[in-house]
Amino acid sequence: MTLIASFIGVDGKFPKPKPASIYIVSDSRITWGDKAKFEYGRKVFGCKNSPDIFGYCGDVLFPSIVLNQIVDIADQGLLFEPNWTCKQKFQAVVNKLIQIFNNYPKEVQSITADTLQIIHGSRDENQNFFCQKMEWWKSTNKWTSGTVEFSDHSDKLFVLGSGRNEFLEKFKKYAESENQKTSRAVFHCFTDTLSNITDKYCGGAPQLVGLYRINNAKFFGIIHDNKRYLHGVQVDDLINFNNVEWRNELFEVCDGITMKRKKDAQRQPNPLLH
Repeated sequence: MTLIASFIGVDGKFPKPKPASIYIVSDSRITWGDKAKFEYGRKVFGCKNSPDIFGYCGDVLFPSIVLNQIVDIADQGLLFEPNWTCKQKFQAVVNKLIQIFNNYPKEVQSITADTLQIIHGSRDENQNFFCQKMEWWKSTNKWTSGTVEFSDHSDKLFVLGSGRNEFLEKFKKYAESENQKTSRAVFHCFTDTLSNITDKYCGGAPQLVGLYRINNAKFFGIIHDNKRYLHGVQVDDLINFNNVEWRNELFEVCDGITMKRKKDAQRQPNPLLH
């Protein structure tokens, strides 16, 4: 059922604090009830040609198919106008997603999970960031949307999935630690929760996508248990590791070859694990 979180990085160097980055991080486990699990399920997505990122939890089959389609449609210039606001882009995504969902075969609706939730992070041409979620519930068969106000400091935004309560309970300590009000505190809490989670429906390596003030979706490789992962898939048997920016479980920038923190990268110690 997933553990997924979105979080904002705020830069305090401006005349007043201003968001500088937004991320979506997820686990990688897909389960079929208590029968089987698969540790390599992709759950975060992003556009190459617009500053838009996505993540999902709940039902797996529908969003894993449709988010790939929506991202590609957007990248082909068919979904967004160049000057659209983040809210206009969000509504275009909602409209297309519901249109496709309404064609989902009724014969298999009985195996759809109780809920489907999708996070959309975005940025407009004025470097304003945005994060909203859309969700469907089987009990009502209706789609709704929700938004969250940004703090004046780095913070979690949405936390969703069956692992949500374990994350939020642990985050109480991170919110009071010396790393409080930082994006690394959210990431530390996420990796700490995932490593020690009791919810059997959450697991696998973290996967991470983000947006900065410039450029479009940025996918990060993750160093997890001394192995390399991208989109939840282990890639140690591949090549050209430094074509990707790597982060370890402390959110430190790492060298893809050595898997160690880069010499010029800032240390990001987790005070709750020492």
